[in-house]
Amino acid sequence: MSVTHDVLEADADVLSRQDPELAEILFAERRRQSTTLQLIAAENFTSPAVLAALGSPLANKYAEGYPGARHHGGCEIVDVAERLAVERAQDLFGAEHANVQPHSGSAAVLAAYAALLRPGDTVLALGLPHGGHLTHGSPANFSGRWFDFVGYGVDAETGLVDHDQVRTLARARRPKAIVCGSIAYPRHLDHAFFREVADEVGAYLVADAAHPIGLVAGGAAPSPVPYADIVCATTHKVLRGPRGGMVLCGSELAERVDRAVFPFTQGGAQMHTVAAKAVAFGEASAPSFAAYARQVVANARTLAARLADAGLVVTTGGTDTHLITADPAPLGVDGRTARGRLAAAGIVLDCCALPHAHARGLRLGTAAVTTQGMGQREMEAVAALLTGVLRGTTEPASARDDVRSLVAEFPPYPD
Repeated sequence: MSVTHDVLEADADVLSRQDPELAEILFAERRRQSTTLQLIAAENFTSPAVLAALGSPLANKYAEGYPGARHHGGCEIVDVAERLAVERAQDLFGAEHANVQPHSGSAAVLAAYAALLRPGDTVLALGLPHGGHLTHGSPANFSGRWFDFVGYGVDAETGLVDHDQVRTLARARRPKAIVCGSIAYPRHLDHAFFREVADEVGAYLVADAAHPIGLVAGGAAPSPVPYADIVCATTHKVLRGPRGGMVLCGSELAERVDRAVFPFTQGGAQMHTVAAKAVAFGEASAPSFAAYARQVVANARTLAARLADAGLVVTTGGTDTHLITADPAPLGVDGRTARGRLAAAGIVLDCCALPHAHARGLRLGTAAVTTQGMGQREMEAVAALLTGVLRGTTEPASARDDVRSLVAEFPPYPD
């Protein structure tokens, strides 16, 4: 057993003695993750080393500011941790500057807007019904309240981003910034095209790469870094790090980005999370991570193909990434009903809006199951289980037994 695993087990023992009620909640969640299929596209399993950093004494340190310029004393050690995380992020993504303090992907986007925009500025982004994120102009979010968002969409036939519409809207509205990114778009975005349009109308280009950034790290997706003024991302999802965000940019915007993160939008950095990000960046730089990223995509393509064969309408006809969106209506169920049936079978995934449709569909991903060691053969089995439940030919209780058996072969944290 590894030293890291010994530490985690020791921490669990301490919690069990100190607070058995909460310990049982944590153990119950561990059992849930170990007995069900995790197909939520935004989730993954971190390594024990990342978990160890999250539970480290760095959680005790208040560290407002940046290395060498903190508002609190005693930051000599955490300064080293943050510098290491920054250097690793810069090396991993080929960025001139990295800010690793954002607490989430939304916080990273907020910082990007704060660095570039003023309230009332016009922003062009993928519309929410077409896969845009809440921070891309939702009226319930700060973005929709503070800025004038204009939404572009995807083609009704292909499901691909409508480049003609992007260019037409940009010329007509002259936005201060253009956002390229999505939470439900399974294809690679053409960053060079968005850069061209942004330059034509004098706009900043913000890439929201929360979903594909892990694939970028593994060389399985094109990088937005050479094209975007600012790249916002999460450090979980395919990147397999702790829950958090980061911002990448060129040196000319570095000071504006740093000021936008602290002191404008956040207070003290969560140094245990920053250290865990450093661990994840180090892991993602290894050749094994590149192989993992390629397998994530191969698994997603196999799963998408088998779902299509079973009658689901797969958006864009497939995927280039870890992410799949599909309409289960041909099987006689809507997205919400489908999600509930699958949850009863131990298959955990999400609903999402479907472009040019009133019903909701399914959104699923292969990052977590690939981390567990599953390959394309297992994706065939997952597709069969999923579609059997949706068709009603397999009872959820029976499927749940099969799910438990499958996951038992690939435990997320094998002892």
